[in-house]
Amino acid sequence: MTKIPFKLRFMARHLLFLLLLFLPLAALAQGEFATPKRGEGISAFLIRNGRPGKTYYNEFLKLNKKRLRGKNELRLGIRYALPPLRDGKGSGAATTSSTLREPLFGKALADVKVTGSRLKGACFYVVSGHGGPDPGAIGRVGKVELHEDEYAYDVALRLARNLMQEGAEVHIIIQDAKDGIRDDRYLSNSKRETCMGDSIPLNQVARLQQRCDKINALYRKERSRYKYVRSIFLHVDSRSKGTQTDVFFYHAPRSVQGQRLATTMKNMFESKYDRHQPNRGFRGTVSARNLFVLRKSTPAAVFVELGNIQNSFDQRRFVISSNRQALAKWLMEGFIADYRKSVK
Repeated sequence: MTKIPFKLRFMARHLLFLLLLFLPLAALAQGEFATPKRGEGISAFLIRNGRPGKTYYNEFLKLNKKRLRGKNELRLGIRYALPPLRDGKGSGAATTSSTLREPLFGKALADVKVTGSRLKGACFYVVSGHGGPDPGAIGRVGKVELHEDEYAYDVALRLARNLMQEGAEVHIIIQDAKDGIRDDRYLSNSKRETCMGDSIPLNQVARLQQRCDKINALYRKERSRYKYVRSIFLHVDSRSKGTQTDVFFYHAPRSVQGQRLATTMKNMFESKYDRHQPNRGFRGTVSARNLFVLRKSTPAAVFVELGNIQNSFDQRRFVISSNRQALAKWLMEGFIADYRKSVK
């Protein structure tokens, strides 16, 4: 038998030691995998696997770029890599990165730089009304149809982005993978919207229950992580063409937090109108309404009607993109004012 030189034996033992040392790290690097259920969107899939929030969502997209259908649609039967769990109870993308990525905002605005911390420790569920097979109220400018769900969605995206810039965790409940934030005057109509990846049913009760279920599932997992959690439902009203309305706010009956939020937002809009249109005045109102989504969703909430889609004067509030941005900014500032009252 040929004797193996000592130097070679030493090198072999050293290599074996290194192999054993790094095996646990290699196994760890393999990470966890899971398979989605039928009809499950990315957010719901991650929540089921204990990874809620935008940070996990963005990490998941990077890890599974080649496994997804399109940019953010899961495929049945595919094993997806799960982002590594973070230590502690840190939740939001805002607490772990100064720049977030949200593809729903569109290519040009997908990267969101966190420039403030006025909403750090806050979490929001932003819900635009109707969507999918239901366009909501329909107004007209000549031959052009204005669909409620499209304009409410654009304001919702703008609001969500503003909230994220101030350090908040934000869940966009109604989603359209294609639209993004748009500056067009007349927003194209579609039926692509989903409820966080799930098809939106036509039946009204089922549709409203679906979005409440999404909110409540998120809230159960996340409420202990945040100082302040609120929902906002954005709609556009439909009244007679001659009826001009200002933005008005509803809260659930007997909801002290909801009433305070709605009142704070109304006061914020009033102050903005006093500054920008001092001779006009603001006639928006606050009232309690026993609406399904206010009754069935758990977090304190405000339901906002942005104006009358039939009225030509109110339509300017929707069709001009800078006005949609102003609506989103003032709603955000209303949240900031209410947050400060809540965490004193």
